[in-house]
Amino acid sequence: MKYTVKPKKYLGQHFLNDESIAETIVETFINHNPCRNILEVGPGMGVLTKYLLAKEDYNFKVIEIDAEAINYINDHFPALKGKIIYGDILKFNPAEHFDDKFSIIGNFPYNISSQILFMILENKERIPFTVGMFQKEVGDRIAAPPGSKTYGILSVLMQAYYDVRMEMIVEKESFNPPPQVRSVVLSFTRKVDSKLKCDELFFFKIVKIAFNQRRKTLRNAIKSIINTTSDAIPYLDLRAERLSWQMFEELTSAIELHNRTLESKT
Repeated sequence: MKYTVKPKKYLGQHFLNDESIAETIVETFINHNPCRNILEVGPGMGVLTKYLLAKEDYNFKVIEIDAEAINYINDHFPALKGKIIYGDILKFNPAEHFDDKFSIIGNFPYNISSQILFMILENKERIPFTVGMFQKEVGDRIAAPPGSKTYGILSVLMQAYYDVRMEMIVEKESFNPPPQVRSVVLSFTRKVDSKLKCDELFFFKIVKIAFNQRRKTLRNAIKSIINTTSDAIPYLDLRAERLSWQMFEELTSAIELHNRTLESKT
């Protein structure tokens, strides 16, 4: 039996149907991919899958949550037998499927694309490279520089650990069904020396609190975790959108030092 897959709005599915773009995405991925292990997220009807399977010497697996797509992939790509993961990428446990680092590629479901990046951040020590399709407004936000109106939490966190690059813009007509907006392909290359000079969880906390009140200066936005006018802590009179990830790192380190000093005096 030959299966087809109907795009499902609740899954954020927009199937890429431009073969030349699909092939270019895969070539971009393979040319920079440092890993033998590959995970494709949301293969759908396999527009990227067939080009990935043509590449030799890779341990290639796919993860898909749509049962119709699973049937289609099973039917059309017998080489993937035993390598199809039926599940939710947001609940993916790398240790269950790869014994080493792995890279990710996918036409990401638009309704969870940001959440996929948070999953990548949680597993950043195992994921050195990713290529993904995003709605352009989301991609612009992720790659935005400090000072931009679209610069936010994901901009800081992804840029702290990965070199973010816009690879290509993809027009609406290249998808079925066409999305409301243009799309963009981004690549994320893990930085060689990306260990923060501060506590990572505290860094994340400060970034999130700062942007949750982005109209306030940092002095007011993060006053719940620091109450000081000390000149030793930089950037308190700026808003979150003005700070690069390096400046957030410096801010976090200064607050940590300030807190340790206070504790030593009590």
